[in-house]
Amino acid sequence: MGISRNTVKKYCKGEHPPFKKATRNRKRTVITPEVESFIMSCLKEDDEERIAKQKHTAKRIYDRLVQELGFAGGESTVRHFVKELKEKPAEAFVPLEFDPGEAIQVDWGKATVYLNGRRTTVHLFCGRLCYSAMPFVVAFPHERLEALLEGHIEMFEFFGGVPRRLIYDNTRTAVQDGWGKYVRKLNEHFRQLIAHYATQPEFCNPGQAHEKGLVEGLIRWFRQNILVPIPRVNTYEELNQLFLERCIAYQAHKIRGRGLTVGEHFAIERDKLMPLPLRRMEPIRQVIARCNTFSTVRFDTNRYSVPVEYVGKEVTVKAGVFEVSLWYRGKQIANHPRLYGREGVQYKLEHYLPLLEKKPRAVWNAQPVRAINLPDAFWDFARRLPSDYEVVKLLKLLPEYGISACLEGIEAAASVGAYAYEAVRSKLEQRQHPSPPAQLLTNPIQIKQVDLSTYDAMLEGGEVL
Repeated sequence: MGISRNTVKKYCKGEHPPFKKATRNRKRTVITPEVESFIMSCLKEDDEERIAKQKHTAKRIYDRLVQELGFAGGESTVRHFVKELKEKPAEAFVPLEFDPGEAIQVDWGKATVYLNGRRTTVHLFCGRLCYSAMPFVVAFPHERLEALLEGHIEMFEFFGGVPRRLIYDNTRTAVQDGWGKYVRKLNEHFRQLIAHYATQPEFCNPGQAHEKGLVEGLIRWFRQNILVPIPRVNTYEELNQLFLERCIAYQAHKIRGRGLTVGEHFAIERDKLMPLPLRRMEPIRQVIARCNTFSTVRFDTNRYSVPVEYVGKEVTVKAGVFEVSLWYRGKQIANHPRLYGREGVQYKLEHYLPLLEKKPRAVWNAQPVRAINLPDAFWDFARRLPSDYEVVKLLKLLPEYGISACLEGIEAAASVGAYAYEAVRSKLEQRQHPSPPAQLLTNPIQIKQVDLSTYDAMLEGGEVL
């Protein structure tokens, strides 16, 4: 049979079954202790420097071995040895199970979209119910506190209730001191959110993403399935409407190993969530600021205008993700789109019109006026007005009728050579309230001849009967 007696002897003793091929463990001949020590020193140097993008590769270690030690072995030998050193044993995880309505996992992710034709990085607030795996995703321009608050409120309203626990990583917008189970202090606004919705936060250990694996998987799945191809939208509202529709459509999905769809599990879980509070919490950051002499209020390095009568007074700034509103003694006095640059200014012309009426000569250089970027046709007409005060009165028509309507009124007045404020206003009023067309009289009025005999009697002093 071509088998040696020694092989037959081993088989008979049962040391080596004939169907099993023995593996050979050959000793390394080129990876000497000196070479191994050199490779270990390279990897240790990387760990000490902690520069992620400037670490030794196996190719770079091989080149250094050749140059510094005269290494005669092959590059593949070094590469396999480095791989063995870097390999970590696989980590085992405990499978988890949650009760309906028990918890939601929350996290942030990033994605790229085309917003109004411009390639933009958006921040995704993601939440996923732990029992049903029902997802919720909404996009914001940043991950600041206001976005965190609004994301939670929108998520609770989407799910129709609040879970008993919220599971997070150690986000700095929520945690001010501590980490994981050792969190000692929460952000005040975040603490108010938790108290308002009567739920409890729970934070994962640092670097342990598997502790909220459901939402980590959601971020990856959402990027690969919803954001490919890259969405092209005009506004965040349009983008979030798309995300909302896809989250609702996910109810038809069936997760491997489960007998029911996500929507069927969600129907069970929705009834177990705690009810929403009667009043919706405002997702804002609120500060007190003083209005300066230019009738603007400073917030986050940017300034927003208010009516001039509030100069020198303290107003309340309520900053949301997309809007900043300003209040004085419980009354809203202004609102603006929120700015995210530095040293920007948002003006509203109507805030400065009462001041311009008192100081009309400033109208030509006033920043609130120039910020509107009025077309040349407006200024060509304004320069032919008899006084600066007339220009201010012309500007007062803009908030009342709108820029496009005012330009039409100016064009109509200029076409007849009427360069006056009253001419433009007259044209606008006619445009807004056109005269009714003349109607034909179907029943003409009969005019009777006047009887003057009574009048004659009075002149003669007679008695009028």
